[in-house]
Amino acid sequence: MELAPLTEALSLQARTAGPVPMSVGSIGPRRVVAIVTGMGTSLATAGVEQLLTAVEVERVVVVGIAGALDDGTPIGTLVRPEAVVDGRSRAEFRPDPLGTGVARGKLWTSDSLTTDPETLAGLRRDGVVALDMETAAIAAVCSDRGVPWSVFRAISDRAGDGSVDEEVFRLSNPDGTPNAKAVASYLVRHPGRIPAMSRMAKAARLATERAAEGAIAVVSRLDRPTG
Repeated sequence: MELAPLTEALSLQARTAGPVPMSVGSIGPRRVVAIVTGMGTSLATAGVEQLLTAVEVERVVVVGIAGALDDGTPIGTLVRPEAVVDGRSRAEFRPDPLGTGVARGKLWTSDSLTTDPETLAGLRRDGVVALDMETAAIAAVCSDRGVPWSVFRAISDRAGDGSVDEEVFRLSNPDGTPNAKAVASYLVRHPGRIPAMSRMAKAARLATERAAEGAIAVVSRLDRPTG
């Protein structure tokens, strides 16, 4: 889902040979190699390590969706954090500046779904604006290898509004694709939630498009003459 807008906008072509499936294309004169890491820190670590071993890169750009801590944050809002925090170790990583956008707040990375009101309130007090499941792991690999990295995530849901609970969270496969059997079973048990699930799907699509647009726009401007 998160790769689809990039594939469409950049006409990426799939390359399945090698240690990790890739999609390749370009933004202006810059070659682009895109991968899907899957959900969670373990898959993110493995995917980026394989990528950096297979390809020499100028920069890693994380593009995808995130959950907002503030219930008033509009769906589709682009998140460019000033720091990314590993929820397990509390290690902080700072993205390398890319373009002229203003970085704001912290992005919290965790393998678990965070919905407890007190926990969310504490994160907000610490300056966290959004949650995800991969970025800190990717940042750690890039930092270890001396590779610059940046992040463009967009809000697809809000952690405190109850739209995503453990049951909904488990409707995705590890690679991020929907588990069709689980989704069908869920809708049979909860037919009244079909409209809400439809809204969630539309929100996720909007967020993936906004994240891709943000990343592409910034990279596209890097080689333009100024003045």
